[in-house]
Amino acid sequence: MKLEFSSSLWSWRGPAPWYFVTVPPAECRSLQAASKLVTYGWGMIPVQAWIGETGWQTSLFPKDGAYLVPVKASVRRAEGLEEGQEVTIRLQVG
Repeated sequence: MKLEFSSSLWSWRGPAPWYFVTVPPAECRSLQAASKLVTYGWGMIPVQAWIGETGWQTSLFPKDGAYLVPVKASVRRAEGLEEGQEVTIRLQVG
């Protein structure tokens, strides 16, 4: 399964800040349908992700009926991303 969407980059300010992109509702429905086939526990879904020319492997976090894509610091630096910026992200599940 391949998905592409745009959403804002936001941060969670915990002991160590993490940055995420929230998957929009329509794409979440597709992911929920596929999750039983690909999840490795706790509802996490392994994906290959790309923003611009930068790709990385990660897992989608289920949260409040949606999925969150963690965006690594190396990806943010490579693509010049800042909190609140709208980004287009591509995902390949599996």
